[in-house]
Amino acid sequence: MACARSMPRVRRSSLVRLAAPPEVVGAAAVERLGAIPAGNRIFEIPGPPGRQPSVALALRLAAAADGTDVAITSTGEIDIPFFGWFFLPLVRIAHRRTRAHAVETLRAALDGRASPAPVKTVVGLPPVAFSPEQATFIATASAAVAVVTFAAALFGQLSGPISDTFRASDATIGVALALTRLGALFALFAIAIADRRGRRTSILVGVVGSAVVCALSAIAPNLATFTAAQVLQRGLVGTTGTVAFLAVVEEAPEGARAYAASMLALAGGFGFSVAVVTLPLGDAAPWGWRIPFALGGASILLAPAVARHLRETARYTALVARTDVVRGRARDVFERHRRRFVLLAAVALLTNLFSAPSSQFMNKYLTDIRGFSNTDIALFRTVTTAVPGLVGVLLGGRLAEARGRRPVAGISLALATGAQMIFFLTGGATLWVMSATAIFLAGAGGIALGTLDAELFPTEVRSTSNAMLYVVGVLGSASGLLLAGGLSDHFGGIGRSVALTGIGSFLVALVVVPLLPESADRALDDVSPTQATRTQTGNRDEYGPDP
Repeated sequence: MACARSMPRVRRSSLVRLAAPPEVVGAAAVERLGAIPAGNRIFEIPGPPGRQPSVALALRLAAAADGTDVAITSTGEIDIPFFGWFFLPLVRIAHRRTRAHAVETLRAALDGRASPAPVKTVVGLPPVAFSPEQATFIATASAAVAVVTFAAALFGQLSGPISDTFRASDATIGVALALTRLGALFALFAIAIADRRGRRTSILVGVVGSAVVCALSAIAPNLATFTAAQVLQRGLVGTTGTVAFLAVVEEAPEGARAYAASMLALAGGFGFSVAVVTLPLGDAAPWGWRIPFALGGASILLAPAVARHLRETARYTALVARTDVVRGRARDVFERHRRRFVLLAAVALLTNLFSAPSSQFMNKYLTDIRGFSNTDIALFRTVTTAVPGLVGVLLGGRLAEARGRRPVAGISLALATGAQMIFFLTGGATLWVMSATAIFLAGAGGIALGTLDAELFPTEVRSTSNAMLYVVGVLGSASGLLLAGGLSDHFGGIGRSVALTGIGSFLVALVVVPLLPESADRALDDVSPTQATRTQTGNRDEYGPDP
């Protein structure tokens, strides 16, 4: 993955000695590695065009007493706005593998053996090449998601000190959290409008609006005002996250759609992790929880950079140029894609029925039932969320491309749900193990499911359909929060009531997910092709393939 700006091509090198004269080693490099002689016993090996980074090698041969000293220098970097630093360790691994493969290939040639297998792609690096424009777009969309996810995560993470400030009971906070889901009404419009006005506009509205609302939350004088601000906050994060997800799937090259989606999920996880890190501020003072919200308000300073790097997706731009397609019409979702929508709506409803209370009430469960302080929770969430979630998302993106969306989604969702239910029913070391397991598996399954949400609808209704799926998911979230909060006293604690809401998610993994179409190894336009208007009768456009 590379972008239009270039960064210094840092050189990395290795030095080995081979038991053969320079002429023999050079001939082996030409024959086995496709090396190009450059004079003075220097041989250059271009980087493969389909890899990111494309690691090029330079071999410098020097005669030695018992053979040849071979200095191998590798070059090739990834230059990505905002998140280039994240890939540096993975790029180093790719360089080491490429140099080691070259050495082993030369040794095999000198020994008369077959060449080793090609270098494997490093998990976490793109499986196929991204254009500079694609890389920049995905990185910028990821930055936008990280910013708004941080702001949206604060209410759930700091619900304890917030409830203390406003003297609210568990049931009252549960109602407040449920009410924030009304932001779906705003998101329904803002997400759907992306089919008519473009992906870029909706994403930028989400970034700027989220910062403003977060600042208002920081100075809220009472729970009613705070909740009202968070209603809008929820709608803005839903808008940015959903539209950005759809946009990166549209913009990604074939064979890397799930990978691109995993990069966006990593950015969201990064924003969530930053919110977790701010938890100790809730212990600093009764008003300490307001500081993270003020930081979220300051994120508006990043908006100009996001706007500068963010462009419209190429797929949407091409669609706008067509006059034979109607964009963003809700009834087309039901008339042309009813079965897909119903299946995905069932997934959204029942998984959110569990995931919302599981996420929102986790800190209260750890505090009230397990005796954790906010600092303890910050440590717990860092250990059980950061690394497992990172690995799960990376592995999920790779497996969803290699093994298919449905098996990865179904198996991961079933196991993640089971692990999370156990978490809310047990204590001790099991808490740590089950939480880490659930986060790891949820990361893998979530990438596969989220990619299907985007892939199974064509460009002209991709945002509209996902706006409606978002609303269905929010209904599931609100229902889960109300159910878990309302049954907390009846079941003797928040843990058992939350675990109860996981039954639907488990059934979805076993029954509904296997019914979804498989989209891996298929071009996006084959999975969900745009269908032009064939005829027009009165005010009704009729869609369908040519006979």
